[in-house]
Amino acid sequence: MPTSRRTLLKNSAAAAAIASLDWTRAQAQAETVRIGVIYDLTGPFAAGGSVASSVGTQIAIDLVNEKGGVGGKYKVAPVNADSQSKPDVAINEAARLIDQEKVDIINGIYASAHAVPLAAKVEQQKKILWITTAVATAVFKDKNLQYVFRAQIHSDQYGQAFAGFLTEHAKAKLGMEPKDAKVALIHEDGPYGVGVAAADEVYAKDAGLQIVLKEGYSASAPDLSVLITKLKRAKPDVISHAGYNPDITLLLRQARESGLKFKMLFGNGAGYSQLDKLRTAFGADIDNFCNIDPVPAQLLDPAKLAPGIGDLTKIMVERFKAKTGATEVPPHCSMGFNQTWLLLNNVLPAAKEKYGSFEPEAIRKAALDVDIAPGGTIQGYGVKFYPPGTPMAGQNERSTPVVMQNAGEHISVVWPTNIRTQDPVFPLPKSSVYAA
Repeated sequence: MPTSRRTLLKNSAAAAAIASLDWTRAQAQAETVRIGVIYDLTGPFAAGGSVASSVGTQIAIDLVNEKGGVGGKYKVAPVNADSQSKPDVAINEAARLIDQEKVDIINGIYASAHAVPLAAKVEQQKKILWITTAVATAVFKDKNLQYVFRAQIHSDQYGQAFAGFLTEHAKAKLGMEPKDAKVALIHEDGPYGVGVAAADEVYAKDAGLQIVLKEGYSASAPDLSVLITKLKRAKPDVISHAGYNPDITLLLRQARESGLKFKMLFGNGAGYSQLDKLRTAFGADIDNFCNIDPVPAQLLDPAKLAPGIGDLTKIMVERFKAKTGATEVPPHCSMGFNQTWLLLNNVLPAAKEKYGSFEPEAIRKAALDVDIAPGGTIQGYGVKFYPPGTPMAGQNERSTPVVMQNAGEHISVVWPTNIRTQDPVFPLPKSSVYAA
């Protein structure tokens, strides 16, 4: 039977409608950049800074989308995943994001214990892993990674800051030469803690400091009394501790109960950067403790940063407080925001404009082109990634930590001296329950 003209027109119209719908879908997809975002939203790492990092990341995504998206054209669509404070879950979620969600970029990662295996896995698949928070030097050291990048500091720099502070202040503040200062290095036994303690040991020895104890433990240990007994026997002047929130709480509680005394305790980010949680548990007991970490952006003088950076920090702080109800904005918020902002504003636009796409190879090339002078990010440091063929390929060579001190209800920067906001209180005052 011959097809009527009306049927032909109807079929043509239907085909056109389908084609139009397919084109609309393709356009919508083309105008969206889908990014996998992995953080520990549950489990012990959540309260240790991972949730704060995830909030910082989302604030950066929101701000970019409000301005029209990447390059003002491409909206960012995060595909969120919860690694549940478990390495196996982190690996499975990364596989799901790559294989099922078809993302080419994974952003986030709080724990170094997750970052080490994830870096190898994502590198193998030639996808982009953009690390915001995890610090272990072992993620990059001698791996020659091509598709993994980290603007965040690395754990060796904690050791540099620890030894640098003590070397500078031992004589004036403690009345002793650095070689007479006794230090204890204690740490959780994952890649984060091991990396920090190893760096502390190297730089402490270089500075001539006396290491009287170096001891690791499981972050999930139910009792740390044996470690505290060893600390009491070693009688260190200064303790450096790399730990997460639950184990820090356990250590400090048992240390107070057993009468452990020292002249200063240095935390190394992670749980020590969650000042509001520590203050809820210990009140004034933690006053004047020091903490080494990338600086919370709001502590820097905007006048010393690139134009507009101070305004960006102000927006981040306001939004974090509005989203969380918190009064303190921890360093982890700045980490999540800063690294995500860098990816969305300095890397992805160049990948599209200069290298033609948002595919991993274009992003890799654009990342290696980034050249931001010190003062050009909200955390004060610049950005230039070590190139392939170097020992730390993919790591930011311009990242820097600071030494902060819990000055009552706020945090102050006490080192490096050229940017400090107050002179350090060192040793602990006699009013401290831990004061030697």
